[in-house]
Amino acid sequence: MNAEAERAFENAGGSIGASIAALAAECDMVITSLPSARAYESVFLGAEGLIENAHDDVLLMDTSTVAPENNETVEGAAKKREVLFLQAPVSGGVVGAENRTLTFMCGGPKVAFDTATPVMDVLGANLFHVDERIISGTMTKLINNLLIGFYTAGVSEALTLAKKQNMDLDALFDVMNVSYGQSRIYERNYKTFIANNDYNPGFTLSLLRKDLNFVKETMTREGLHLPITDALIDVYEEAEDAGLGDRDMAVLYERVGDQDISFQSVKESSK
Repeated sequence: MNAEAERAFENAGGSIGASIAALAAECDMVITSLPSARAYESVFLGAEGLIENAHDDVLLMDTSTVAPENNETVEGAAKKREVLFLQAPVSGGVVGAENRTLTFMCGGPKVAFDTATPVMDVLGANLFHVDERIISGTMTKLINNLLIGFYTAGVSEALTLAKKQNMDLDALFDVMNVSYGQSRIYERNYKTFIANNDYNPGFTLSLLRKDLNFVKETMTREGLHLPITDALIDVYEEAEDAGLGDRDMAVLYERVGDQDISFQSVKESSK
């Protein structure tokens, strides 16, 4: 429970204090965004949870990023009770939420997507029904975040090289921004965080690592060998273990730039 968020919601005109069971019993639509698989399954599957207490016409829509098998477990429970359920991870970060430009990547019944569309239209600018498989939105989000992990690491290493050569990083950005080296993550990480030496999080390194671990679990389940991804996950694991997990993911630049650290495990995993 986030008391500060509840107060902000109340100040904006919302009603607070209802239990999870009451929300499911009284609301036409319940949207959740949860920080972990444990919280996800507790909110949806507990005795006082959303599915057990849902009324016949409620739509449950979740925007969390969890493992695909978590989606399938909740979907199975929802189908048993004939509850409409949509898995709809989002991309766009805090800025996207504030500006209502989020991207929704939805998996599940088309009827659920159509029902949720008027609400998603208020919250976001890019609405995608990937397909009817409940895991399809989550897999799209995990692929998105895998690319974010690569881009963030690439920016960190490229700027470390540039700094070592005493290059003007602002001038370098101007060149890259009109070249094939341009990316939205480069712009985000450099302009908002690295250039200002301020890593107050928009998206924490630990959250990115969590999503990359879901990617790794999927790789294992599918029997995939993706050596660059394995090495990438080791880099984020070491950065989080070094105490950087609660800072923005762009802080990886500081970690890479510290040439006194050892990336031995990364070197070994990439052999």
